Amino acid sequence: MARKIRHIPKVVTKLYRKDFYHQPGTLPGTIFIDENAEPPTIFLIDYNQTNFIRKQIATPEECAPYLDTESVSWVDVQGLGNQDILQRLGRVFDLHPLVLEDVVNVPERPKIEDYEDQLLFIARMVVPKDKTCGFYSEQVSFILSKNYLLTVQEEPEHDCFEGVRVRIDRNKGIIRKQRTDYLAYALLDAIIDGFFPVLELYGERIEELEEEVMVNPTRQTLQNIYQVRRELLQLRRAIWPQRDAINSLIRDGSELIGEEVRIYLRDCYDHAVQVMDMVETYRELASGLMDVYLSSVSNKMNEIMKVLTVVSSIFIPLTFVAGIYGMNFNTEKSPYNMPELNWYWGYPICLAIMAAIAFALLFFFWQRGWLKNSSTIKPD
Repeated sequence: MARKIRHIPKVVTKLYRKDFYHQPGTLPGTIFIDENAEPPTIFLIDYNQTNFIRKQIATPEECAPYLDTESVSWVDVQGLGNQDILQRLGRVFDLHPLVLEDVVNVPERPKIEDYEDQLLFIARMVVPKDKTCGFYSEQVSFILSKNYLLTVQEEPEHDCFEGVRVRIDRNKGIIRKQRTDYLAYALLDAIIDGFFPVLELYGERIEELEEEVMVNPTRQTLQNIYQVRRELLQLRRAIWPQRDAINSLIRDGSELIGEEVRIYLRDCYDHAVQVMDMVETYRELASGLMDVYLSSVSNKMNEIMKVLTVVSSIFIPLTFVAGIYGMNFNTEKSPYNMPELNWYWGYPICLAIMAAIAFALLFFFWQRGWLKNSSTIKPD
């Protein structure tokens, strides 16, 4: 057996993700295809200031005529489920075997590699689920050259590039006037900005959990807090190396990245730092919710024990009175042997005394403030 791969669903519902790894001694550059991966679909967008072409490509070889033109060519491959197509794609674009390995064998840690005439950038893209907390996560690989940009997405269902496609199609902004390095920046910026809608959902979810923890914490609340913490950890693992890779690209530079685009990359880096700060803040809030939950449960238990203690304290003297008059000493033997047993109003008087004792104790507890609920926290 030459490999070990565990298929991981794109929806982040698991707490842990088992990464791909090679068996020791595997030949460098070897690619492995997940049997559950989607078959690749190839899309081409070729443009300049005046012309625009957008179409689906049937074979990798059809991309070759667009690679040496003066226009900008964006080849977007969606899916990693066909080894033959991916290898042919590597030959058409003259990809180094290690580049193709990094692109296909997912997940890879976000990073940047300079291959002189090509620049490899591996990023992780997240897309929020519809109206629910959670997100789809996939790897996106950028292979940047002078006249073309090749992007390889892990799966075709979700991406955050539609805004960039619309800008190219409608010739909005300066994107049609720029080269491939600006296109790569625009796509990378869309990936970084895609973290903000996801974090907005988690901010709302944390607010709901705060109210739930304060008002009515349950075991399900604890499970929800734990799930949010683990998913925020997944986001942190995605954005942390991505931020470092962008910083490395700005600091070290590349012949394929112009000075003007490097200025734009600084703004992209600032967004990545902002995302990182938000992730860390939400993780601290989630950790604090865990402490608040434990305190709330402890206070709730204290209130239960207080009620039981008050009830027990009231019934202790009543039990004492009832126990005395339950001994039934014979009054004929001695006038001191519970003469109250022969009274006409003895039983009602005894009940009245017991009721008076109970109300007196309740009044005493109320005066001391022991009957108030001290564990309830009112949300703002």
